Parts: sequence; structure tokens; C-alpha cells
Amino acid sequence: MSNIQQILKDARAAMDKDIAHVKHEFSSVRSGKASPSMLDSVKVEAYGQLMALNQVATINAPEPRVIIVTPFDKGQLKIVEKAIRDSGLGLEPSAQGAIIRVPLPSMNEQRRKELVKLVHKYAEDGKVAVRHARTQARDGFKKLTGVSEDDVKHGEKDVQKLHDDFIHKIDDLIKAKEAEIMEV
Repeated sequence: MSNIQQILKDARAAMDKDIAHVKHEFSSVRSGKASPSMLDSVKVEAYGQLMALNQVATINAPEPRVIIVTPFDKGQLKIVEKAIRDSGLGLEPSAQGAIIRVPLPSMNEQRRKELVKLVHKYAEDGKVAVRHARTQARDGFKKLTGVSEDDVKHGEKDVQKLHDDFIHKIDDLIKAKEAEIMEV
């Protein structure tokens, strides 16, 4: 038998997951600074199967505008380089010895605006998920038996406050990511 506390706990857990997902999505959106997670979408044909780049190489961002990729297997150098080039991320990797340097091109105003739109789309998806968690909690309250109306009302107020806090957190994430992208 679930109770009000359990429903609130489940709603908070769902919303925490939604925020974590938004943060992850945001980390994959390129801003001015290099970050290893920018290459998360790159897949490499290795050992007869498609693998994530981070499974066949170490990825570091030692400088703000450069990512260094070091394949575990030196024989994979050309394949990894080609995978990055063909990834659709608009990057021009160059192999140098045992490493691959991936310099980040400067972004123009239009590209920045496209990325901001993408961030807003990810954020909206996150907000929809948070609203969904609130709706599930409200449905849970309606199904409770043997609980006073006042307790249910308090529970609904609590879940609404939780919802508002998480929506606010997403708005803060948007502002921060937007500033990061627009920073020249």
C-alpha cells in the first residue's frame, strides 16, 4: 500500500532522473569549450562491431579548443580518425603519432543560435518529463484509500512545490548553458 510520503519520494526520484537526463543532454551540446562528452555520439567500426568512441580510445580536453583522442589499439588510429570526421559534428581531426588532435572550429552566430534552440528543445523535453512525474503523483493520490482529504491536499501542494522547484532548476540550467554557448 503506497502512502503520501512514498508517492512524494517516487515523484522526487523521477524528477531527479529527469534533471540528470537534461544535464546529460546539455553536456553533449557543444559550447565554446572542448569537452570529452562532445564525442559521445561518435561510433567506431572496431573488431567487427559498432562501438562507442570511449570504448576504443581515451578522450581528453587538455585545452579549451582541442580534444585529444588516444586509441587503445594503435592500429585503430585511421578508423577512429575517420569516424570522428564522418560523425556529422563538423570536426576535422588529424592524426599525429599515436594520438588524434581534434581542434574545435570557432562557431558563427547562426550555429550558436541553432545550438541554443537545441538546448531549449532538450529543456522542454525535461519539463514535460517533470510534469509527467507530477501527474503520476496526483494520480497516485487519487487512488489512496483511508487517507484524509486534508492530507491528500497537503500532498498535492508538496508535489506542486516539488514540480515548481524542478522546473526552476531546468530554467537555471538553460540560462547557464545559453550563456556558455553565446560566450565568444
